[in-house]
Amino acid sequence: MKKLLRITFLLFMAGIILAACSNDKQETEASGKEYEPATIRLAYNLPADHHISQGVEEFVKKIEEKSDGQIDMQVFANGQLLTDKDMNQSLLTGGVEMGMNSSTIWASTVPAMGIFDVPYAFETYEEAGEALNGELGNVLRSEMEDVGVKVLMFADYGFGQFANNKHPLESPEDFKGLKIRSVGALPSEFIQAYGASPVFMGGGEVYMGLQRKTVDGATSGTTAMVQRNYDEVTDYLTVNNYVYFEFILGVNKDFWDELPEKTQNLIEETANETEEWIRHQTKLEDERTLQELKDRGMEVYEVPEEDIPLWKEASMPVWESFKNEAGDVGEELLDMVDGE
Repeated sequence: MKKLLRITFLLFMAGIILAACSNDKQETEASGKEYEPATIRLAYNLPADHHISQGVEEFVKKIEEKSDGQIDMQVFANGQLLTDKDMNQSLLTGGVEMGMNSSTIWASTVPAMGIFDVPYAFETYEEAGEALNGELGNVLRSEMEDVGVKVLMFADYGFGQFANNKHPLESPEDFKGLKIRSVGALPSEFIQAYGASPVFMGGGEVYMGLQRKTVDGATSGTTAMVQRNYDEVTDYLTVNNYVYFEFILGVNKDFWDELPEKTQNLIEETANETEEWIRHQTKLEDERTLQELKDRGMEVYEVPEEDIPLWKEASMPVWESFKNEAGDVGEELLDMVDGE
């Protein structure tokens, strides 16, 4: 009898162990083993300590972890593989599967992306976020897909400001006669609308250009101004939040369409989480770096809210240029941001 009870007990325990092993196997499969192997090259040009870069690196880490290593994300950061000028063409032709680049550079291929270069189109971080999560974002995603790129993420860089080494810029008239570094067509028109002369110059050349007086000033976010030590070569900072700089994480559409649905869902969910984190960090980083520039000794003029309509009115020729360049879609986008 004792022997029979012992055998029964052993069989019972064996059943429990087999069931546990089966559950472990199912959980392992559900956690990532079902993902098909894939290699995805991702290139971007921002420095490692920028909050967008930190978000992208976390995005990559999560995808590899959630897929249990089945999705191999090969990252080429800080311009290791492609310059910002070469990025879009490489993404469109499949030279890389994923790429992060500024909306300003995308605007030369997809004119609707120039909406982020329209002065005073977005007044607050919250307003920009709502627009990108709504119909405006949908229109831009559609325009990008038409050329062969699926937008995975709108990565907020922050509001644009002006630094210069001549004098305080307290009104549009104060720009007259200055040479200001520019990064694109609409930003150049904006600088001209204020009476200054735009000078095209790569981001890495700005410090030397300011130091050698090749340019009198430059426009960028305060995050970049801190990282590039603008305070060493400029004395004055004007905070007018005239544009909301945006970066786009895109994936080649043909490559995307070939990925399994499970992989697509993982990437999209992770991208959405990262987009929200970056948007939250953007405001914090703008505030932190503005204070740091003050602490470093820059003379800061923050345009009063009641004066912004005057600055906006002087920039209206740029609104017309965008409308002419982007056509009906551009007019639709302007109506959205202008509340009409």
